[in-house]
Amino acid sequence: MTAKPRKPWRVIPTQNGVQLAEVEHTSEAKAFEHVRAALRSGADTAKVMQWSDGRWWHFETVHAEEIPDA
Repeated sequence: MTAKPRKPWRVIPTQNGVQLAEVEHTSEAKAFEHVRAALRSGADTAKVMQWSDGRWWHFETVHAEEIPDA
């Protein structure tokens, strides 16, 4: 089994189907802070991945229209 990474949360923002980045985080809260910031900055979706049971799992996909304006 592969060891758990130090940052077991990953955010992958996309715009028009193009991946903009892949950013790792230490907690769910920090990952979702990044989701909100990315979607308010022009990304149209953000996929959240979580490391569990030795691999990355799709946790949630958030769309820009789901985030209220700041």
